[in-house]
Amino acid sequence: MTDNKYLQTLILRSEEDTQRLAEQLAALPLTGSVWLAGDLGAGKTTLTRYWLQALGHKGAVKSPTYTLVEPYSIQQDDGTTKPVYHADLYRLQDPEELSFIGFDEYLDEPNALVIIEWASRADGYLPPPTLFIDMTQVDNNNNGDEYRQIELRLSRVGQAQGLDLSAIKI
Repeated sequence: MTDNKYLQTLILRSEEDTQRLAEQLAALPLTGSVWLAGDLGAGKTTLTRYWLQALGHKGAVKSPTYTLVEPYSIQQDDGTTKPVYHADLYRLQDPEELSFIGFDEYLDEPNALVIIEWASRADGYLPPPTLFIDMTQVDNNNNGDEYRQIELRLSRVGQAQGLDLSAIKI
């Protein structure tokens, strides 16, 4: 396990651990984009669902696999609305498609958080994210249990915003 401001490596052994991580991510003053990477079934959408709920979203969280983007306007305790966009670029054929759906507007919106699964499919098109989250599914061959190894890494953008990952613990 690493323990510093810009890089954290965590092990999630249960769905409750995933929920705890999401609650801690929701407590960070994140804006800009977050890139979620990991194989199919690594838990990207599950983490995002808990994250949206921790931010205050009530109701269902739909996977944006076919729509590319699901928008959320989340009422904050201070009366403001936090715009959050959950994008899944797995089915993206060409990064230019993003300009056709106005994706740049989501990234330019003040105070918006854009959580992007499969961002690597539009790597050259997207501006650098605030935070990278890499999720790896690991088989523990001793007893058949699966767990997730999570690497949280602030980009230069996130570092410039003064974000600190050292308090995130599971």
